[in-house]
Amino acid sequence: MSDTEIARKLAELDRLLNDPETRMDAGRVWILAQELKAPAGPLPRRAA
Repeated sequence: MSDTEIARKLAELDRLLNDPETRMDAGRVWILAQELKAPAGPLPRRAA
């Protein structure tokens, strides 16, 4: 997913969650959250 597409999806998610004039669409919020979720993988090691 390109940076532009990520930015567009984040903006849509922000609007759905925070704009009082936008009707809440819980299904769309969950779809966007799933699409934006970071892929699971090993956590980076921290230096001691």
